Amino acid sequence: MTIIKEITRDEPYLIINKPSGLPSAPLNENDRNNAFSIAAELFPELLNVTGRKEIEHGLLHRIDTETSGLLIIAATQDSYENLLQLQKENKIKKYYSALSNVDYENINKLGGFPSSDFVYCKNIKEYNLESYFRFFGEGRKCVRPVTKNSNGAALKKLGKPVLYNTNIKIVENSCDLIRIEACITNGFRHQVRCHLAWMGLPIIGDSLYNSNTDGEQLKFTASKIDINGKVFSL
Repeated sequence: MTIIKEITRDEPYLIINKPSGLPSAPLNENDRNNAFSIAAELFPELLNVTGRKEIEHGLLHRIDTETSGLLIIAATQDSYENLLQLQKENKIKKYYSALSNVDYENINKLGGFPSSDFVYCKNIKEYNLESYFRFFGEGRKCVRPVTKNSNGAALKKLGKPVLYNTNIKIVENSCDLIRIEACITNGFRHQVRCHLAWMGLPIIGDSLYNSNTDGEQLKFTASKIDINGKVFSL
């Protein structure tokens, strides 16, 4: 784990680069093998912040264990409240880099996806995907988009009645390998991973949303954060 931005008096929050394989947050008060707890050992003032979950303190958001990249942790209560308000106002943009392969049959193999107007086309370089989400599968490990085209059973399982948007830009395409930059403001669990699979661009190494993965490492990184116009990147 590396420090991207240290805590200062004027900007009392920390930005860290979490490696793949390390959880973002503790599972319980005794869990130390996670990005937040390691950061708190270096900066004990992080423990003075009360967040939405007591054990997560000022951790503003999480990224999946398999995903590497940037996390924001507030170091004071005022900073946490200010950052939370910026997030609610969509003034914190989170960017992700992904390497995907083209597989239009992927969602049929996985099941549970509604029909989509957002299908990858080589001549189109930018997409805006929008959906609700629901949990899916054994142990609710995955999510699925929910739209007006979803069946009645899916609509009944709808989680928060919030529309989530993912902006997708095609940075480079070479044969069937596509390099992508995705951007979100408000986020749901696995949002970008699920939305990319939905449009026929599952991320390489994604064991949950790519039906052709064979033990490859997840090619997905939280690469940049824009906090009300101030940008931090890897």
